[in-house]
Amino acid sequence: MNFFKKLYINNFFFYLLIGIVALFCLAFMFPSLYNATWYILLGIMVFFVLDIIILFSSKNGVDADRTMPEKLSNGDENPIVLTLKNFYTFPIQVKIIDEIPEQFQERNFELKRKVKTASQDEFQYYLRPTQRGEYRFGSLNVYVSSPLKLISKRYKFCSDVMVPTYPSYIQLRKYDLIAFSNNLFQYGVKKIRRIGHTMEFEQIKEYVPGDDIRTLNWKATAKKNSLMVNQFQDEKSQNIYMVIDKGRTMKMPFNGMSLLDYAINATLVMSNVILKKQDKAGMFSFSKKVDNRVVAEKRTSQMQKILENLYNVKTDFFESDYSRLYADIKKNINQRSLIILYTNFETLDGLHRQMPYLKGIAKSHLLVVVFFQNTELYQITNKKTETIQEVYDKVIAEKFIFEKKLIVTELKKYGIHSVLTQPENLTLDTINKYLEIKARGIL
Repeated sequence: MNFFKKLYINNFFFYLLIGIVALFCLAFMFPSLYNATWYILLGIMVFFVLDIIILFSSKNGVDADRTMPEKLSNGDENPIVLTLKNFYTFPIQVKIIDEIPEQFQERNFELKRKVKTASQDEFQYYLRPTQRGEYRFGSLNVYVSSPLKLISKRYKFCSDVMVPTYPSYIQLRKYDLIAFSNNLFQYGVKKIRRIGHTMEFEQIKEYVPGDDIRTLNWKATAKKNSLMVNQFQDEKSQNIYMVIDKGRTMKMPFNGMSLLDYAINATLVMSNVILKKQDKAGMFSFSKKVDNRVVAEKRTSQMQKILENLYNVKTDFFESDYSRLYADIKKNINQRSLIILYTNFETLDGLHRQMPYLKGIAKSHLLVVVFFQNTELYQITNKKTETIQEVYDKVIAEKFIFEKKLIVTELKKYGIHSVLTQPENLTLDTINKYLEIKARGIL
């Protein structure tokens, strides 16, 4: 019974049988073909049996292995490496069907390779998860065919493997060096203009072209008989909290991922940058109540603590309670802090309903509201209109785009900083805003 579970007849064998049927049909008109067709059929059956013998004579004709990261990175392309070893004494053709997790809904996954005699082949494919959680891989099915190509023998490897999907740690590595720079100019994104100094004095050094002449130290210059300037460094150990709204407005999808998951990925990267800048990183999420709290600290274990809490962010996407957020911040965050709020406002009316609470938070802390542009609206506005309905849709889309800009103006009127960004630029734009605040020393 186990033999028949491993035996698969290839399409090539059926094509040959169709050819035999065609020859028998022709034999009605050309009787001389009748005996020749029987000989051909007999030859095919002999080769069929021979193919079974050479493939099944070896119990371990091939060996395969699937190598994966310990955890997948959400929203990124994760490499899955397959290694195949051929122990047969002839080259083989291989069809690989990997039972990838159901979350990907990939029903026609198939790879084909040719492997030389007694050799090893290594290749990879990529998976992009779009939600956090546990991903279960099934069996790695390898179908091996000999040069005769009449049948295949199935081998199964690596059954039932679970891999967790965490917030994007690949982005974490990508932006790691940003923490040592005061701007992202080298990434071609934005140049930050330093308009002041924080109060932490570092040292007196010799003047070099490019130094701010306003920092000249005249007493040191007189003693040294050469220009000397005061050098300042960014103030350290400031509290930075990232607050993630996990309510209804964060359910909107973009490129397969929800806005909530984009905010989670950005929070992980921001935490790393904050800690590298010697500040204290903390976070929490909220909707009906406040969850996933990590108190702002700069311990070595802080990143792991934040990563685990981000992995465990769960929500039913109910309406967010901003009054609960305001009360929680007032109760638990006593020291003035930078609070980066990831949320989304689609209309001015939506903002006005929450404005009293945002103003209350901004009285005691430096509040930055990060919200999202609706990229689908830009597609509508850039599309050429041909019908009255399309003109109407375009006007409405432009109205909503303009309303987003009005939200930025409304927040600025009450001293609340904001970042209006596209989901794919969320991480860069948020880091830029943080570095700008540090450079200006306004916390």
